[in-house]
Amino acid sequence: MARRLRIRHTTRVPYAQPASSSHNEVRMTPLTLPGQTTLDARVTVQPATAVWSYWDYWGTQVTGFDLIDPHEDLTITASSLVETSAPGPLPAAPDWAALAEQAAGSRLLEFAGPTSRTSVPKKLVKKARAAAEGLGPHEAAVAVSGMVADRVAYLPGTTGVNTSPAEAWAQRAGVCQDITHLTIALLRGLGLPARYVSGYLHPEREAELNRPVAGQSHAWIEYWAGDWCGYDPTNRVRAGEDHVVVGRGRDYDDVTPHKGIYRGVPGGAPEVSVEFTRVA
Repeated sequence: MARRLRIRHTTRVPYAQPASSSHNEVRMTPLTLPGQTTLDARVTVQPATAVWSYWDYWGTQVTGFDLIDPHEDLTITASSLVETSAPGPLPAAPDWAALAEQAAGSRLLEFAGPTSRTSVPKKLVKKARAAAEGLGPHEAAVAVSGMVADRVAYLPGTTGVNTSPAEAWAQRAGVCQDITHLTIALLRGLGLPARYVSGYLHPEREAELNRPVAGQSHAWIEYWAGDWCGYDPTNRVRAGEDHVVVGRGRDYDDVTPHKGIYRGVPGGAPEVSVEFTRVA
């Protein structure tokens, strides 16, 4: 049964002193995909200014805008209405040799090697290979995700945006971004192409209709096993109708929700809130 979710993602950027100008790009608009249809989406900005949109290299919708007059703060509100449905059966996975051949001759190569955010020591890759020994691609993805979730507890506030996968593993704690980066790194180490998914996860499976619920942005993985397959290692589940995809890329840097620069005095941390309302 399809679900309809209304999402309101608000980011407020306060400045230590008024900024004389700022230049921004936002990735907060859900995609339309098999199993997910964006019925309405808009991005508004205060102070009011003109916005424009384009699709980046990875297929994510980007909203850009400039503020050229002095302003004391910046508020970005992304509102969307999305219809989602449960995922279909997993595709028949090729064997590991066929998978390697597919990756070598296609854009899958972009999701097969390490990046600065998905590099791990060789000893961790050896652990992942041991966990996946004798398993097919689907089973290996679940096994490695479970290995990461067993090791790295979800504890908000324990890591920062620049925490490496190895650091999250060593301190046994992190957030969904850390768990996702670590899982991607290990799956790529097995030879399984994997990509980072940025989006939203409704926090209450059986939420009442029309009752707003506070939530947050979320991250999970997609791995290639004959087709892209979504899996949420933080929650140990397949990505389903409560997951809303905004963007995919090699790692967080390709899908950052808000990037911006401003001219002014440094200081002021962004304030982010996400509200979900199940409407059907």
